[in-house]
Amino acid sequence: MNKSYVIGVDYGSDSVRSVLVDANNGEEIASSVFYYPRWKRGEYCDAALNQFRQHPLDYIEGLEATIKDCLLKSEIDNIGAAVKAISVDTTGSTPVAVNAAGVPLALLDEFKDNPNAMFVLWKDHTAVGEAKEINLHNQNSPVDYLKYVGGVYSSEWFWAKLLHVFRTDEKVRTSTYSWVEHCDYIPFLLTGGTQVSAMKRGVCSAGHKSLWAKEFDGLPPNSFFSTLDPLLDGLVDRLFSETYTADQSAGQLSEEWAQRLGLTTSVVVGVGAFDCHMGAVGGQIEPYYLSKVMGTSTCDMLVAPKEEVQHTLVRGICGQVDGSIIPGMIGMEAGQSAFGDAYAWLKQVLLWPTKNLIQDIEEIEAHTREQLMATLEEKLLFSLSEQAALLPVTATSELALDWLNGRRTPDADQSLKGAITGLHLGTDAPRIFRAIVEATCFGAKAIVDRFVEQGIPVKGLIGLGGVAKKSPFIMQMMANVMNMPIRIHKSEQTCAIGAAMFAATVAGLYDRVEDAMKAMGQGFERTYIPEEKWVTIYAERYEHYKALGAFIEGKESLAITV
Repeated sequence: MNKSYVIGVDYGSDSVRSVLVDANNGEEIASSVFYYPRWKRGEYCDAALNQFRQHPLDYIEGLEATIKDCLLKSEIDNIGAAVKAISVDTTGSTPVAVNAAGVPLALLDEFKDNPNAMFVLWKDHTAVGEAKEINLHNQNSPVDYLKYVGGVYSSEWFWAKLLHVFRTDEKVRTSTYSWVEHCDYIPFLLTGGTQVSAMKRGVCSAGHKSLWAKEFDGLPPNSFFSTLDPLLDGLVDRLFSETYTADQSAGQLSEEWAQRLGLTTSVVVGVGAFDCHMGAVGGQIEPYYLSKVMGTSTCDMLVAPKEEVQHTLVRGICGQVDGSIIPGMIGMEAGQSAFGDAYAWLKQVLLWPTKNLIQDIEEIEAHTREQLMATLEEKLLFSLSEQAALLPVTATSELALDWLNGRRTPDADQSLKGAITGLHLGTDAPRIFRAIVEATCFGAKAIVDRFVEQGIPVKGLIGLGGVAKKSPFIMQMMANVMNMPIRIHKSEQTCAIGAAMFAATVAGLYDRVEDAMKAMGQGFERTYIPEEKWVTIYAERYEHYKALGAFIEGKESLAITV
């Protein structure tokens, strides 16, 4: 059989990764990572304001660098002619303002250093106020336009971010022709698009974040948005009405990009989607199994046959959309705004003295300081996990709430804050770490509970991503808290591999993405089974977690013993 290769491109929060994959069996031939230089320098961001913006040049430079590097690393003769397709996934909702030609405003000289003209990263929460206004406005609408996004709109999503930018920056607003998701922009770029009106928008981003639905004949009408704020008047007519599943073609590689990458113009470019959606496919998702893509945040994906769930609406999740994960099935998304980010926060707190004081110790040479910091960075969380695993846990042990970056699911509210209770003079770093890990697992259980309460069974768990692969302590606690086995997928790069599976389908090498998933999937490496001795105590502590959450929300007094 002649070899056919495909490329999956996965845009994460800190970097972009490309993989070159043998489409016949899913073998990863080469991979390459590019860390966004402007993002790494902290440009255009202000954590105190929850402002996180990324320059399109970080994305474009990374796209070219990683694909060319993969082709070079492959050492395969005439590899450029053997690549059949490219598909792309990105974080989301990560939209940007563009002109009529589909060019992000930040690529124009007058906006090159303006954060409001850049991609608004998924975890940018500057639009909390706008999200609340959208929710209130929908309550007064004769049509429930939030019914397919869980009934609650989030500041992490398309319209809230758009409205915030328009209110904040008049110059950007008056120069904006349309508003585009990152996952739709990259295929448009690769295919040489010159008119944003011709851009193929993916149903994944449109349905989960932009309020697109077949029932509404597309997006909500102009009247819904113009009465929300006159600044939005007329914009919906410059967006889109048609959407496409990720197994469809966005076009062929343009002459310019074929030359830049060393490929041919016969390469097909797939319609884009979000990283967690393609990651669920890369991780071989099954109906009614919750696929948890665990990184800085989590995205929890579930698919179900359309005929079984089409009349069931789950409140408080991040949407349910026909074909958003696997074409022909209903895709449901939930997630936590902080997962790995919660551990990273504690890590930075604990490293603060070393990072800030070690520089003043003249007796330590610069090279030694660098080595010391690198060792601490590498080993801190691992050592905390070892010590935390040895701790006894009782009903009154330290208790935490995982809303350090707000709450995504259930019932999005990015204004909420994290908390730690039950602290005493014996509380040390491993105990705080254990409480935070437990909180992230409790947050995951709250998502499963919401699905079940709303009539969607969860038959099992699939763990994907860096945390799932690297932390047995966290995954075992997850199984114990959930009282449910969790299978860990073998692949290190499920999002990129999922994109490659879609690319193989777009190229016509497989009839359905399920066929690509079966042929190219890598399987599972281990399963964590609930430990009976912990199930009862975690069930009790979960009730305390829910009570703490209600107290932080102001819904009731804190009547638990801590």
